[in-house]
Parts: sequence; C-alpha cells; structure tokens
Amino acid sequence: MAVRKRIIVLGAGFAGLEFCKSIKAEDVEIIVIDRRNHHLFQPLLYQVATAALSGTDIAQPIRSILRHVPNLTVYLDEVIDIRLAEKKVLCKHHELTYDYLVIALGGKTAYFGHDKEWEPFAPGLKSLDDALNIRQHALTGFEEAENTNDKKLRDELMTIVVIGGGPTGVEMAGAFSELSRVSLPMDFTHIDPRETRIILIEAAPRILGHLPEDLSASALKQLKALHVDVRLNTMVKNIREGVVELEGEEIRAHTIVWSAGVAASPLTRKLGVAVDRAGRIEVQPDLSVPGYPEVFAAGDLVNLKQKSGALVPGVSPAAMQMGRHIAKVINAELPGHKLDNAAREAFHYHDKGTMATIGRSAAVAQIGSIKLHGRIAWLAWLLVHLLFLVGFRNKVSVLFQWAYNYIRYKRSSRIIFDDFSAKRRSE
Repeated sequence: MAVRKRIIVLGAGFAGLEFCKSIKAEDVEIIVIDRRNHHLFQPLLYQVATAALSGTDIAQPIRSILRHVPNLTVYLDEVIDIRLAEKKVLCKHHELTYDYLVIALGGKTAYFGHDKEWEPFAPGLKSLDDALNIRQHALTGFEEAENTNDKKLRDELMTIVVIGGGPTGVEMAGAFSELSRVSLPMDFTHIDPRETRIILIEAAPRILGHLPEDLSASALKQLKALHVDVRLNTMVKNIREGVVELEGEEIRAHTIVWSAGVAASPLTRKLGVAVDRAGRIEVQPDLSVPGYPEVFAAGDLVNLKQKSGALVPGVSPAAMQMGRHIAKVINAELPGHKLDNAAREAFHYHDKGTMATIGRSAAVAQIGSIKLHGRIAWLAWLLVHLLFLVGFRNKVSVLFQWAYNYIRYKRSSRIIFDDFSAKRRSE
C-alpha cells in the first residue's frame, strides 16, 4: 500500500478550516496545528468587546468542527520555526515533517514600529482575550466613574478612543456609542452614560477608505448621528497610559483601542522568502511559496495582486477561497504527486462584496454594483454574518442575542470578572 502523504496545516482560521473541508482526506494524513483550541469568527469579535455577545457565541472547538474529516489530527501547540529546506515544522511539543504545508497563521496587530511602547496602553482586537480585556476595561471605567465625585476623573473614565477608521474601528466606535447611550443609562445612579465621549481617530481623509466615497460619507454621517466624534486627517503622535497624544492636543481616556494596522505572523520573516513591509509572503499565482512548490500560504499573510493590480484583501471570504483553491491544487496532484507550478491553476479572488455595521439599523454595504445604506444594509449584514458563523448552536445563540438586544435595548454580556476587578483595585 502507498504511504499517505502528510499535509500539515498551520492555523485553524477561515483558510485552514476551508482547506481541511475541501481536501480529499482519504488519500492523505492531515495534521492541524493551532495555539488555541477554537476557531474564532473574527468579524464579530468587536461585539464581544462591546458586551453584545459572549465569547462562546463566536467560537467553536476546532476538533468539533473537523470531527467528520477522516485521517485528521489536531494538535494544540505553538509553531516555533518552519524549516522549508528540510520540510520540517518545529513546535513547542512536536517536530514534524511534511509532504505539503499550508501556512495559514493569520496576522497580528501592527503599531507601525511602536509595538512595545503603545501595545500595553492601546490593545488591538485579534483574539477572545483581547475582546474580553477591552470589555472588562471599558465596563470598569463606568463602575469607577459611578464611585467618584471628581469631575475631571469621571470625564476621563467615560472617554473611549478608537484609533483606526477601517471596518473594525468604525464598528467598534458605533457599538461603544450604543452601549453607552442605549444599553447603560438606566443602570447607574450618579452618572449618565450618555455623556460618554466616543472618539474615532483616522489618519486618512475619510473612514472606510476601501469603499466608494459615497458609502464612506454615509458611514460618517451615521456615526455622527450616534454622537461619535470622528477626527479625520489626524495622526497619533504617541500613546501613554490613559493618554493619546495628537498634534497640539492630548486626549485623556480610560479606554483606548487600536485598530489601525495588521501585520502577518512574525514567523514569515524567518522563512527566508520574499515578504512585504507587513511581513506578508509574496506568493506565486497558485498561492505556493516561491522556490517551494509543496508549501502554500493563505489568508492575512499573503501578498498577491489581482488582475486589477490591487492586492487580494485580508478578509474572511478571500481566506476561505484561498483554502479551497489550495485543496483543489493538491487534490489534482495527489495521485501522481507531481509538483508542477506551470500546470497549476492560478488563484482568482471573487469579490462578493464588503460591508460594515455602524449601529442599530445603521450600516453600509457594497455587493457587486449595488450600494446599500442604513437599515437595509444592516439587515444584509446580519444575514451574511449568520450564514458564515460556524456551528448551528452559535447561529441560534447569536440570533437570540441580537433579537433580545434589538427589542429590549439591552446587552447581556456585561459581567466584570472578579480577577480583573481585583487586579484593577491593586493597581
């Protein structure tokens, strides 16, 4: 009997999961390695950070998702090094060789060279831990504001700054505004959460720069209707604990969130192949790594130009399409195991549209040539995100929470855990 070819998949995000579901698993041995035991639906991560959903609503165990894929093993481990010439992956607990390798490790928050100085005071939003920490910090701010008579301190505690006017920043700012203006006002005695300052800072001339100008303008108008203070053409000079420094101004804020940049996994810079400034691998048209036809990259760590000249965007639909494409390429090669880049089909990204929600019945979306604003865009956003959520239980839970929030103007995930509160009191 022929020995099964071994495929190692690094990362169980959108690309990794889609690959595993699409490969002909009966012909191979698949090993999935991830440092977390769950797949995270990142497009809804901001709703965990703003108390609309709980962490379990948008996460599903990897083993559960892939339990029907034969010949598949999942390792909870962290990748330390990838030795392409030796066809070897080194992890904390395993050292494995491969016939094919799929690198889908995702990205990390980038602070444009200020990671060490700014990250402790302005966390990004890439994991459940990030979301829960942001939520805990913001909710603690309201509790501490309720406990003080110092007006200056209260104003600082009730100020939230979001840096970056892309989809995550816009969604976060709108959600924080709704939390403070709609969900919390009846819960406090000595403060009025509607007085919370939500400030969105963007260095570019407009928010959502990847969208047409009219949709960007619509999003800005909807944010202002939610009383979000949007600062365009504004560069952040420095971030200190509780302070955002701008040109000629300092903003004192209890909660600061960074959503202005994303870089590839740091491991890409150790591979010895060409990467761009963000560490993304400059892959071949078939998504293989130059010089290593048995190694593929997918998702946020890929630099690939489309026919239009624009880069394939780092969004979940693109990652899923990449995962399926890599599986298609390997499926075609498995019988003879001939690695021939010239014979491989090039990857083409099919843009099915983009959208961003801003608040209750507020959103913008572009689906092909169709542009949507307001409530209809919001309903389209709800439908799309429900369809792509992994796991039936997750979809039911999220639908119930959204219905509850919409009807009762409440957000149920507003618990501050004891260990966090104790840590805050000791600081």
